[in-house]
Amino acid sequence: MVSEELPFGPDTLVFKIAGKVFLLIGLDQVENMSFNVKCDPEYAIELREKYQHTVLPGYHMNKKHWNTVFLGRELNTTQLKELIDHSFDLVKLSLPKNIRDTI
Repeated sequence: MVSEELPFGPDTLVFKIAGKVFLLIGLDQVENMSFNVKCDPEYAIELREKYQHTVLPGYHMNKKHWNTVFLGRELNTTQLKELIDHSFDLVKLSLPKNIRDTI
């Protein structure tokens, strides 16, 4: 049920579940590669405080619910995957039950 799209042009890959965005990646980034993920607001603040050089308020996003996460800094691959999974789960939970049940 995950789809990949380029709705903002060829430089931003957007991942959606049932039409709702959970991950955005800038494809034109060579240095300072990052992605945007949805995050529980309290957890977002916790991450930003703990990983000040890696997790920032979401660039061009609602800063309460989205984080920009930089690769190759303070978080390992497992932690990065966990943030993507967290975003996926949050968006999935926001879907109507009949759609959630099919995913």
